[in-house]
Amino acid sequence: MIRSELIQKIAEENPELSPREAEKIVATVFEEITAALARGDRVELRGFGAFSVKHREGRIGRNPRTGAQVVVEEKAVPFFKTGKLLRDRLNERQA
Repeated sequence: MIRSELIQKIAEENPELSPREAEKIVATVFEEITAALARGDRVELRGFGAFSVKHREGRIGRNPRTGAQVVVEEKAVPFFKTGKLLRDRLNERQA
């Protein structure tokens, strides 16, 4: 599902919301998750999962094309851990 499909689904399931209002809701949720992660906070959506930030140390990498050594800077990367309810629902489909 892509963002536009999510907006459309929310608007369809909530007839009191216009598609523009649904779009604003989705944008706000994503902006708040992004802002919290940028502050280094953890975002937990019960039954779905938790977003957090992991830090990767700097290292010496290798350019695959030339084989030359390259310095890879330290960086922060987003990390998502699924919640138990989500994992259970995914696994019940396979059973």
